[in-house]
Order: sequence, then structure tokens, then C-alpha cells
Amino acid sequence: MSRKHCIAAQIVLLAWFFLDMTGLYFSSGYLVTRSYKDDGIYFVIYSVTVLLFAFKNSIGKWAVTVWSLIWFVVQFLCHEWYTIFGKGVMGSLEGKFRFFSGSLKWYETESRYIPDVYHTILHILILYVLITSVIYIRNTKKQSP
Repeated sequence: MSRKHCIAAQIVLLAWFFLDMTGLYFSSGYLVTRSYKDDGIYFVIYSVTVLLFAFKNSIGKWAVTVWSLIWFVVQFLCHEWYTIFGKGVMGSLEGKFRFFSGSLKWYETESRYIPDVYHTILHILILYVLITSVIYIRNTKKQSP
């Protein structure tokens, strides 16, 4: 895994996550609401880790990897946990349905919470950045004398 490939993946995730800062609305709903007040700190932290990776690779590769892991676990608990177990620790199931009622969904159901389009893609991108970062770290260790 090349450094350029990792940076490209990180920039794609940063661009996708930026939609959470601005929101993307349609006439009949939204892809994601403007949530900079709730998620702005996550955006700032991730932006800093990407900059560290780009300019201070020795610590940046670890910062991106650790932050991506933490971020993925939090997202998993906030979304997929509810899908798998039907309940969770991050609010009620009914609250999830209410909060994401206007979001663009893959499949509409009231019997089980399924993450919306925005969050599904976000989670895939976070996981991709995590995987590419781990592979990059492994590859750089192999190249070290």
C-alpha cells in the first residue's frame, strides 16, 4: 500500500465527512444534515490526523490509524449495533427512527434500524482508511532495515 494511496483514501473520507459539516438537502429529505455543532470536533481531529500523515508521516500514520479505529468503533456502536441487536447504548431505537426519518435510506422499514446511505458510506470509508493505514504501517515496517 503506497503512501499516496493512503492519502487519497483519507482525502475521500475527509470530503465525504465534510458533507456532515454543511449538510446536503433535497426537496423530499436529505443525505445528511448539517451537524458541525455535534460532529465538528470529529472533523477537526480527523483533519489534524490527515495533515500529520501528510507532513509528519512517522507520527501521522499512527494518528490516522488510532483515530480511525476509535471513530469506527463509535460509529459501529451508534449505528450497526442497533441493526444487529435491535437496541443500544446510544439512545433508544425509537429515537434513531425519529432522528433519521428524513434521511435517504437504502431500505425503508420500521421493524429494524438500518443505517442510512450517508452513514453506510461513511462507515465503509472509515474502515477502508483504517485497513489501508494498517497495511501501510505493516509495509513500512517490512522495508525498515
